[in-house]
Amino acid sequence: MSSEQKSSSHGKLIAVVVAAAVVIALALLSAFVWPGWAMNKGGNGEQKQQVAASKPAPTAPSIKAKDLPQDASPLLKAMPDSVLNFARTEAAPSANWTSATPLEEYTLTYSTGDLPKDVTLVVAQWSGSDSAKAQYDSLSGALKGTDLASGDVKVSGNATGKYVVKVTDTKSKAATAVWQNDTVVFQATGPKDSIQRFYSKFPL
Repeated sequence: MSSEQKSSSHGKLIAVVVAAAVVIALALLSAFVWPGWAMNKGGNGEQKQQVAASKPAPTAPSIKAKDLPQDASPLLKAMPDSVLNFARTEAAPSANWTSATPLEEYTLTYSTGDLPKDVTLVVAQWSGSDSAKAQYDSLSGALKGTDLASGDVKVSGNATGKYVVKVTDTKSKAATAVWQNDTVVFQATGPKDSIQRFYSKFPL
């Protein structure tokens, strides 16, 4: 092979190597700099969403509970200031169940500060457990919707009443929980997620 042929072949080889290096460099640039397809940005976004979804719900309120009036009855005073991150924001006498002649009745609002998630609680007390049971039976019997939970209310291992929780509006995802504890009856209404968290941690 002549020196001119060797020089020509050597030049072609260098050109091929340089071209290959340019292609590799461009591929790396495309993968990791722009548009960055090798960095799997979509995957990172999904991981962030999964982390956010798995974050536990808060268990302490971020807002202050409203003080009860100084002349509040023992029943009203027994209502907790907060349940998980729901703080009591309203408490007033009410007359929803007047026909059942309770000794006293109140309507309370528990809120996280996000109004659409508020829970409205009606509570009333009777002189005997039979009267309270009659009111529970009336409320639970009239409750329409899909069952979420039901069973006995137990205090120190003893059954003191019953409870039922239903989705009352599938479109708006509203739910209602009704329960009796001896002489007292409760009815909590609000969004399904709020009700499921609220009633299960309510101390009475």
